[in-house]
Parts: sequence; C-alpha cells; structure tokens
Amino acid sequence: MIVSLEGFDPVEKAIKKHANTLGALLPILHDIQDALHHVPQTAIGRVALALNLSKAEVHGVVTYYHHFRSTAPTGRVVQVCRAEACQAMGGRALSDHINKTAQAGADLCIEPVYCLGLCASAPALTLDGQPYGRLTPHVFDELIAGLEARS
Repeated sequence: MIVSLEGFDPVEKAIKKHANTLGALLPILHDIQDALHHVPQTAIGRVALALNLSKAEVHGVVTYYHHFRSTAPTGRVVQVCRAEACQAMGGRALSDHINKTAQAGADLCIEPVYCLGLCASAPALTLDGQPYGRLTPHVFDELIAGLEARS
C-alpha cells in the first residue's frame, strides 16, 4: 500500500497558507518553526523560491531574529526574559539558577529574550512556548519537576 505524505510537509503547508499574503515571509517562518521547532537549512531555499526572494534574504531574516533557530533544540526550550523589569525583579538570579540547573544535567535549551511582554509578572520566562511569571528559583524547580513527572 502506498501512503501519500502530501499535506504533511510543514514547509509546504506554511508556504501554501501564506504565499499570497502581503509580507508572507515572517508568517511562513513562524509556522515552520512552530511545526519543526526550528527553520532547517533545507526550508530556506524552498521559501525563497516560493516568494521570489534570494536564499540570502531568507537566511538573513532567520539569522537576524533571535526567535528563529537554524537547528532543532535539545531538551525543553526555556526563554528567559532579560528586559529591565524582569532583571529588577530577580531575573538575573533566576537566570543564573536555570543555567546551573542545566549544567547539573537538566535537559534544557536556554535562550535569552529581550522582552516577553510580561513585565507586570516579572521575572518571566517561557517553557516550551508556555509563558510563566513571578518566578523564583524554587518555583522554577517545582515547575520542571511537575513537567518531568507528567512525561
């Protein structure tokens, strides 16, 4: 039996969804990263061709924005806010604790971001895309432990 994979390719799906939209590049890249957790090198040429852009233009956008990754992350993705409000509310101590947790063997892919828009709930981070605020090192440890218990 032959099974068709048509419609299951996230790159093609993103291109088809946004190709006729003004300013389609960023929505396409977001959809690809949402599906694959990164924008693979193989997608850059396909997106460039679909949008009549050069590979360099697409690559430039992927590498310019901190949100996009060129390689798949390992472990849980933790984006720690580095903006002033989070730093003023203990963000540096939280970030140091998360780095130590990763060095101790936790499977974390740590990415700094420069504002999550959660200033009123500082310090903040996202964990696998889910936002969390008013974090302390202790609350972070409980959060990770709870996620690992569910896995």
